[in-house]
Amino acid sequence: MTDARPADSPLWTGPRLHEFVAMMAALMAVNALAIDSMLPALPSIGASLNVADENQRQLVITAYLLGFGVAQLPYGPFSDRFGRKPILVVSLLFYAVFALLAGIASSFTLLLGARFCQGLAAAGTRVLVVSIARDRFQGPTMARVMSITFIVFMLVPVLAPALGQAILAVATWRVIFITLAIYGAAVLTWALIRLPETLPVEKRRPLSLSKIREAVSMTLTHRLSIGNTLALTLVMGGLFSFINSIQQIVFDVFKRPDLMAVVFASIAGPMAISSYLNSRIVERIGSRRIMLAGLALFAGIATLHLGISYFLGENLLTFIVLQALTMACFGLISANLGSVAMQPLGHIAGTASSVQGLITTVGGALIGLWVGQHFNGTTIPLLAGFALCGFAGLLLAVWANRPQPA
Repeated sequence: MTDARPADSPLWTGPRLHEFVAMMAALMAVNALAIDSMLPALPSIGASLNVADENQRQLVITAYLLGFGVAQLPYGPFSDRFGRKPILVVSLLFYAVFALLAGIASSFTLLLGARFCQGLAAAGTRVLVVSIARDRFQGPTMARVMSITFIVFMLVPVLAPALGQAILAVATWRVIFITLAIYGAAVLTWALIRLPETLPVEKRRPLSLSKIREAVSMTLTHRLSIGNTLALTLVMGGLFSFINSIQQIVFDVFKRPDLMAVVFASIAGPMAISSYLNSRIVERIGSRRIMLAGLALFAGIATLHLGISYFLGENLLTFIVLQALTMACFGLISANLGSVAMQPLGHIAGTASSVQGLITTVGGALIGLWVGQHFNGTTIPLLAGFALCGFAGLLLAVWANRPQPA
């Protein structure tokens, strides 16, 4: 197995920075494609598999997210013990297999089971992207690399609904899952050929319950880690609320199903722009200051949007503009919260990333499901969820990042 080398070492045999960022983005896109390409297909899936309650169609998204969340805990310790690459290979292989099984599911229950298992497999990509990046970079540099990765990755959720709509124009929803399987196999091939192991043998941790318990305890009790992780959980709850609700909002509230891909891209696109801005300023201004400012803007814009919608009403244009401004804040928040949460835990990066990923994904998915299930034919439940998540996340981040006593 190829020995891992630091990023600035001339002995590093892996991809240079641009290819490294592209590969990490492709790994992250495995997850984004599995979520966002589904959105235009939810009505077709519901009709094909006899799902009577429209809100229940959201479970196609939530089942995947729950599997994605709960499986992150074992991936970290296993990658700390056996290295990043073997775990990544297994993760991508089973992702492709369960995508195919979802594509041939004959009932809604079987589809949800396959989606849950697909999420279980995909969880490895989330843990390993963070761990591999942490193996090579740290501090503001890691935040910058992750922010650049996020920019490339953000093109996927912007385009994924359009991909889903394009497939539905010529084939059934089942072909979307087949496409996911093909993509997973392609990324697997790329990683096998170009990505060396990034965790040296001498830095691997034994796979013991006591060591795992010690790492988990440190992740859950260090204020920087748990405070910023919980803040990110609330922010992700807002994001998953949007993903769960956007199809019904576009189709049922604004009666424009033909504009689904355009609306989603218009709202998600600013996230990529703000991520690029973050990558340019984070090393100069600092992760904490940017993240706190982003959370304040997030909460403030969401509250303004809620007030306008409740008291004045809104049309599709005002929804797109105000929601896009809110979502743009994600680019200033997510990478910085994640890098600050990981900052004191570099020696247990795999396990720490797993624990933090489990909390943010499962917690965010449950918040998103709760908000989504309150859809009542208006945008109010979604906007109220955003405002509450924003203010609670801001309070947690302020607590977690307050100066340490001398």
